[in-house]
Amino acid sequence: MNEITRVGVDLAKRVIQVHAVNAAGHVVAAKALPADKFAAWCAQLPGGCLVAMEACSGAHHWARKLRGYGLDARLIAGHFVTPYRMAGKGGKNDAADAAAICEAAGRPHMRFVPVKTPAQQALLAIHRLREGYKEERTACINRIRGLLTEFGIVFAQSPEALRQGLADVLEDASNELPGIARLALQQARLHWIELECRIASCDERIAAHVRTDEQAKAAGQLAGIGPVTASALVATVGDFTQFKNGAQFGSWLGLVPRQHSSGGKTQFGRITKRGDDFLRTLLIQGAKSAVMTAHKRTDKISQWLVQLLARVGWQKAVVALANKNARIVWALLAKGRQFDPNHVSIKPGDMPAAAA
Repeated sequence: MNEITRVGVDLAKRVIQVHAVNAAGHVVAAKALPADKFAAWCAQLPGGCLVAMEACSGAHHWARKLRGYGLDARLIAGHFVTPYRMAGKGGKNDAADAAAICEAAGRPHMRFVPVKTPAQQALLAIHRLREGYKEERTACINRIRGLLTEFGIVFAQSPEALRQGLADVLEDASNELPGIARLALQQARLHWIELECRIASCDERIAAHVRTDEQAKAAGQLAGIGPVTASALVATVGDFTQFKNGAQFGSWLGLVPRQHSSGGKTQFGRITKRGDDFLRTLLIQGAKSAVMTAHKRTDKISQWLVQLLARVGWQKAVVALANKNARIVWALLAKGRQFDPNHVSIKPGDMPAAAA
């Protein structure tokens, strides 16, 4: 065990595969361990040993636990591991994955996923539950609407129209709804109300987080970033200094165009859509709201947005604002700056000689 300098770990619920090498890269151990014996095996590793895992379910928990043993536990995104699997995509198994993780962790320029704290994961649990309740609510509304249509009862598309008229329809004896259908739809209506209450409870917790967290407060000052987006950004990223600039943060979110450049000819395409889908969706949805109301505001960002909208159209303006908001959030939270909606950026090359 004293020879081991790097370990690749393929996590699973019951069996955990390890692949350990020494300083020369020779395999010292490659075996499967029961999940309840994995921690004891890691406790025998020399202090500071690099233990790498894919960023998957339970990975943050294990990373925190192994760091408590004095080990250098790190997480790697799955798509960075695949190129190092010797048998390629067709040779995927636990042993091959652990070996690929071990090899990827040894690359000098490998990028690792920061380990989240329990507080961050608790906040993200609220956000994930909220999204799940929203999906359930949409499914419940569509289910009620579809079943009512079978009996010739049609409502307008908005959920509000259905909410206001559903109780009257269920009490109206003149329609052809059978008694058993009325009871079933009443249960569906109660389920809808319960989902609304659960979403409201999640919103209260998110709002409380924004009120008490200085980073979330700072992010919430931007047009297009509300409490949900501000809370999700802070809970997901944590330490914004892990990104060297705002452009890298926007790229991590998948808000920058794809490149297909060669021979000195630069070609840009659609946005990459890499990174966290949830964060990117929140930023773009918030940007849509800000774009629609930009003409009502007089700050520099809104004026820029109005001009951009006229020049490139709706969709590109929305994505551009989402990317700009991401960069501004990085500047606020990584450098501790104050938000100024009338700030004008100056490139280093454009600075006056006296100022330079």
